[in-house]
Amino acid sequence: MNGLLIIDKPAGMSSFDVIRRLRRCCRTKKVGHAGTLDPLATGVLPVALGSATRLLEYLMATEKVYRATLQLGAATDTQDSEGRVIATGDWHAVNAGAFEAACAAMTGTLSQTPPMFSALKKDGQPLYRLARQGVEVAREAREVRIESLEILAFDPPQAEIEVVCGKGTYIRTLCHDLGARLGCGAHLTSLRRTRCGHFDLADSCSLETIELLAGQDKPLPMLSPAQALADWPALQVLDGAVDRLRDGIAPQPDETLGEAAPGQRVRLMVGDNLAAVARRVAEEGPEKRFELLKVFTSVF
Repeated sequence: MNGLLIIDKPAGMSSFDVIRRLRRCCRTKKVGHAGTLDPLATGVLPVALGSATRLLEYLMATEKVYRATLQLGAATDTQDSEGRVIATGDWHAVNAGAFEAACAAMTGTLSQTPPMFSALKKDGQPLYRLARQGVEVAREAREVRIESLEILAFDPPQAEIEVVCGKGTYIRTLCHDLGARLGCGAHLTSLRRTRCGHFDLADSCSLETIELLAGQDKPLPMLSPAQALADWPALQVLDGAVDRLRDGIAPQPDETLGEAAPGQRVRLMVGDNLAAVARRVAEEGPEKRFELLKVFTSVF
């Protein structure tokens, strides 16, 4: 079983809980997800099975869209409503103009310190386990990219925002930092991921639906590895280069059908199957015109 399932994750379970249930109902151990959603969060969670798990690094690096509700006036130790209030502030002076200005200042490339209550690890130990023991360790700030931050509703002390962001962004940390900028504190109260890469809610289905279909031995709404990267150019490998590709030798551009710009990552296809992922490395010149990133030998 190789492919991609787009799950609409329900609230109240971790992303790994989803993986655990899919391993059981799909009868396979090789399952992974593309981007953690906290138990509080819902929405689009791409899950790869079998050889498609080799594509997770590309799926995790894609742009994501979230709708979040935040509460002004209190900061919590988890940065969301499931945590303990650690500071409070007066939100009454925060008007629409002040909130809009704070949101505008939180776009672009930002430095963000990951929260203690996260799955990041310190010496092999998840930070959230240390946090539950009352231990706090230094975390290195990292750059994240907020492409846009739109205010959907402002009804203080609550506000709803839509965030388009890059890999590694913590939306609850964004809400916490917004509260700090406004001087009153804030925390996340609800979160829904509406898009992950080119997959959105319309592409997703419930975990219960997958379990029902699997229990009845019916086909699952599974996308092929080639469909998982449908936004990459697809180049057909001509017959003369297929055997060499199986041995890990990249084809020449004249041994493929299709177009790709220099530096662009592509799908190398044999028929309808994804045989390899590669990068076009030069427009003219050297013999090596594609750099192979991964080869899927089971296709051959």
